[in-house]
Amino acid sequence: MKEQEDIFRRFYESFRNMEGHFHILEHRVPVEQQMAYFKYSDRIRKNIEGMKDDDYQRYIVDLQSGDLSRDEKKRILSILASSKQVRAYRVLEKYLQNPDPQLVNWAYMALMESRITLESELSGEKQIYISTGLGGKGKKLRFYVLVLSSGEVFLDYQREIIEKEFGYMLPKDDCEIERITIGDKYIELVVLIPVRTDIRKILENVICECNLYGDFLSEIFTITNVKELDKEEVGRIIERYGYDKTNR
Repeated sequence: MKEQEDIFRRFYESFRNMEGHFHILEHRVPVEQQMAYFKYSDRIRKNIEGMKDDDYQRYIVDLQSGDLSRDEKKRILSILASSKQVRAYRVLEKYLQNPDPQLVNWAYMALMESRITLESELSGEKQIYISTGLGGKGKKLRFYVLVLSSGEVFLDYQREIIEKEFGYMLPKDDCEIERITIGDKYIELVVLIPVRTDIRKILENVICECNLYGDFLSEIFTITNVKELDKEEVGRIIERYGYDKTNR
C-alpha cells in the first residue's frame, strides 16, 4: 500500500541525515504514559528552583517512604530529572534498583530525561531523544513485525525456510531477533533494528528470499514500534489481508 510505503520512507529519512547523539529509551513504556510524563515534566521544569543538600536527603527518604503518595513521588522524580545535577541522576539510578512497581515506567522516563539534560550541559553536543512503546537497546529500536502467509497453512519445509532465512538475513543488517513465532498462517517477530536502517527494504528482501522456494509468503506485512499485537488483532489482520495479495 502506498500509504504504508510513505510512512516507512518518512521514518527512514527522518533518521538518515540526523546529526547528534542518540538516546533510546530501552525500557518498554506505553506511549500514553510517555506523553503524560512529558506533559507533567514540562510543568515541573518551568517552576523548578535550585536544590540544596537537604533537599536531596529529604527526597531520598521520601522516595522510600510508604506514607508518601505515588503522585508526590512522581513529582519528586520529575524534579530530580529536571535539576541538571549529577547527584540527582545518581539518586534516580539508586531508586531504580528498588522502585515502587507502580512507578517503574515513570522512574525510567525521569532517568532518561536526567541523562539527556546532563550530557547536553556537559558536552554541548545536540542530544536526540528517541522513545517508542517497545523501547530499544543501544542504538537499535525494537519492532514488532507480522508477516502473513500467501493464504495456505505453512508446511514443515516452509517453516524451516522461514527460520533459516530470517535467522540468516536479518543479522546481516545488524538486526537482532529477540523472538520469532511461526503460526499456521503468519509469522511474528520481535526484532531490534538499527535506527538508520531501511526497515521496509530489509523485510522485502527476506520475504523475497523465502518465496524463491514456493511463493508462500504474502508481500503484505505489518510493522510497529508502539506495541506487540495481541491474538485478536492478529486475527483481524489475517481476516482482512490473508487471502488478498493484491491489497497492498
